[in-house]
Amino acid sequence: MGPVDADQPSDATPGADPVRVVIADDHDLYRRGMQVVVELDGTATVVGEASNGAQAVEVCVRLDPDIVLMDVRMPGVGGIEACRRIRAAVPGARILMLTMSDDESDLFEAVKAGASGYLLKDLPGEEVAEAIRKVHDGQAIIPPGMAATLLNEFTRLSQSPQPHEGGPPPPQLTDREVEVLRLVARGLANREIAEQLVISENTVKNHVRNILEKLHLHSRVEAAVYAHRQHLLPTDD
Repeated sequence: MGPVDADQPSDATPGADPVRVVIADDHDLYRRGMQVVVELDGTATVVGEASNGAQAVEVCVRLDPDIVLMDVRMPGVGGIEACRRIRAAVPGARILMLTMSDDESDLFEAVKAGASGYLLKDLPGEEVAEAIRKVHDGQAIIPPGMAATLLNEFTRLSQSPQPHEGGPPPPQLTDREVEVLRLVARGLANREIAEQLVISENTVKNHVRNILEKLHLHSRVEAAVYAHRQHLLPTDD
């Protein structure tokens, strides 16, 4: 599973202001090292830090960053709950979870909380910097080993009984919105979707925004989960 396009892609262009980053991790030494990595090539700058989840929420509400690097495991309010709170309070912030293990059991919960992806803490510095740029430009980052975890969850959900019978009807998407959702689930960026459907990129953005609102979802990664769960992809996908 390759990178999945994140919601509301950035309009960043060469020469634009640096990407504003907040680092949330309970180890001071790691935060110091990550700041050096983030600021190494001059395209991003660290505007704030936090040593726990509650502090991360407060810092993000105050500073409104572009990207948050969030440790999964922190004392008190953990990274996933902090991710959920930040996405609700600062919806423009994109969150990359930091983890020590590529079989992290919290991956799917983080995606549902609105995270734009996962970064392994042992990644080389240049890959971390590249991941920040990609997420800021509208992609979501899932390491290959963790993509398998997501795909397994897709399979489990698709085999589970659907809750619609006797409950509220599923949200009604237009035919065009279903087309867009299918392409989102296949990992296409807004630009690629626009080219395939012969519509403008702004129109795609509007469709994606409407899809997320109708389905009460937080991110395009979660929209991909929904598409798999509802069997919206052709069998050859």
